[in-house]
Amino acid sequence: MEPRFSLFGNDIAAKFVKRIGATQSPIDQSGLPKATQELVKIRASQINGCGFCTDMHTKDAAAVGETSVRLNLIAAWREATVFTEAERAALALVEEGTRIADAHHGPSEATWEQVRKHYDDDQIAALISLIALINAYNRLNVLAGTPAGSYEPGMFAE
Repeated sequence: MEPRFSLFGNDIAAKFVKRIGATQSPIDQSGLPKATQELVKIRASQINGCGFCTDMHTKDAAAVGETSVRLNLIAAWREATVFTEAERAALALVEEGTRIADAHHGPSEATWEQVRKHYDDDQIAALISLIALINAYNRLNVLAGTPAGSYEPGMFAE
């Protein structure tokens, strides 16, 4: 399967992708747990139907020790007992932040209360930034028709 458009085969698109990729650095320095970061990336990618990003982030999470049980239950996190209360708050925020058009108001006060309970201001800033970033990546890959399945962990590491 070929992409509709190669994001890395076009100079403008490649420069754009590289620049938005650099925005991950402050998120990594925020203290937001890496496991939470991957859960957020996977859940947004599932919601947005981005096969490439779902493939990438499930493989990256598995490569650093995430269990198959947790990976398989991300879409059903509300009914799963394998996520911490902090992770559940982050998953609620990513769902409500990704589905803004569906909710017409963004994240609920109940979700914000849980996020505030479990994360400090730097981690909240990182969560908000990460949700915006993964949604941008999802849109790039869905629009370009980037196929899923061939990602190898670390293949975009610099």
